[in-house]
Amino acid sequence: MNRVSGMSGLKTVSRTLSEEPVRRSLFRILRENALCSMSTVATGNRAHINIAYFCYSRALELFFLSDPGSLHSRSLAENPSMAMTIFRSAQSWGRPDRGAQLFGTCREAKGPHARNAERLYGERFPPYARTLEGRTLEARRQAEQLRSYRFYRFVPRTVKILDES
Repeated sequence: MNRVSGMSGLKTVSRTLSEEPVRRSLFRILRENALCSMSTVATGNRAHINIAYFCYSRALELFFLSDPGSLHSRSLAENPSMAMTIFRSAQSWGRPDRGAQLFGTCREAKGPHARNAERLYGERFPPYARTLEGRTLEARRQAEQLRSYRFYRFVPRTVKILDES
């Protein structure tokens, strides 16, 4: 057990994602948060970070919607390596905090993955689904812009969880 600056009980524990308590913790973190930060590798091996709303599947696929012309989308087309963090930023140091770091690959979602992403995203963010219906002129303009975006599918290979509770 590691002890840091008088804080007892801190320790690093390695477990597998197949263990039910680990899965429960991760899916609670995903459920409680709507935003993620994503790190990609841009041209010249330069780091790039972006923030996006995300949704997820029970199979641990994470999806986000993005402009295919954005730097992170262009970077992913060249190098699909990506890292993601998910956490609530209003947590207080010294209290039981939660968050996740995920490392894996990300590519534009196509075919059934894109349809699944759109369904999950619409369920998680009902205003997105309503905007796509485009009942007003402004909503139709917004829907047209959203339809020019693409869903991206992130599949983690390694997950690190901070769950101090």
